[in-house]
Amino acid sequence: MKPLILSVEDDLQMTSLLRTMFEISDYPLIQAKTAKEALTRFLSDKPDLVVLDLGLPDADGLEVIRKIRSFSQAPILVLSARSEPADKIQALDLGADDYLAKPFSVDELLARIRVICRRLDQTGTLPEAAVFRNGGLEIRYDEQEVRLDGQLLHLTPMEYRILVLFSRNLGKVLTRNYLTTQIWNSTWNSDMTNLRVYMTMLRKKLNHRFIETSFGVGYKMVRESADTAQEA
Repeated sequence: MKPLILSVEDDLQMTSLLRTMFEISDYPLIQAKTAKEALTRFLSDKPDLVVLDLGLPDADGLEVIRKIRSFSQAPILVLSARSEPADKIQALDLGADDYLAKPFSVDELLARIRVICRRLDQTGTLPEAAVFRNGGLEIRYDEQEVRLDGQLLHLTPMEYRILVLFSRNLGKVLTRNYLTTQIWNSTWNSDMTNLRVYMTMLRKKLNHRFIETSFGVGYKMVRESADTAQEA
């Protein structure tokens, strides 16, 4: 069965386009035009995935992300005319799983939804150890909990997914193409932009430790020595 999608969009033409697109693709759909209606429908219909516009008439869509994330980890794909990096960073930092700027390709939107659907269907394979440690970094896979120097880190679901990917490849350079393929199953230019946004946020939360840039190639998680951890 395909996931139930909640589409939150107030523009009538865009609402009609999305309804037609999802109907042709056989996705069950519910729609909302305001932030209040979106939250009401989310609570009553329990959708599997939210496609969210940020420019809503009664509230900023960022507030919808914030409220949903206070009680649910359902995937949220932002579909917005806002294309500035700051807008993407804020939405992703609040817990959005993906961000696609308008105007957009229908094929790309459907592909991104298919990637999210595959993630919903996959349980994932955890490393043999239940806990990963690298200097002052600790990842408890069973609890999906991350601590830095003993302090709990608040990561978005996507930041956590990326960090786990690095922990499984400690010391290896992961190319940008490899990362976007593993995360979004594609290598679109927009994925490269989103990757840079996520890496900026993740490295900031890690106090710019553990993950190094291999210029022109990608990123690598390095092993932190005890001395380095104490200096940090």
